[in-house]
Amino acid sequence: MGTRRRKRQKRLGAKLRQIRDALGLSQAQLARQLRLPEEFKRGMISNFENDDREPPLFVLLAYAREAGICLEVIVDDAINVPSKLPVTPPHNPLERQIKTIKTKA
Repeated sequence: MGTRRRKRQKRLGAKLRQIRDALGLSQAQLARQLRLPEEFKRGMISNFENDDREPPLFVLLAYAREAGICLEVIVDDAINVPSKLPVTPPHNPLERQIKTIKTKA
């Protein structure tokens, strides 16, 4: 294992806060809405939004699903979160890939 720190996204916390605000939820409401385990209470959501802690992938995936966006939107600093959330219809990359494969066949 190396001693270098892993590169972190610069906008992750701000994007998570933007998603929560766009959904009109408090931190406690968001934790319930995302069906997170008990240890992910309001304080943990605050830590994620303030970039004090990096959320695990399953939490980021829950945010993306709730917002109807692709996980890539959350983790890629070059992509902005849509201003209106949740996105309708929700992003479904797998369904899109299946249609593309069937079209090519």
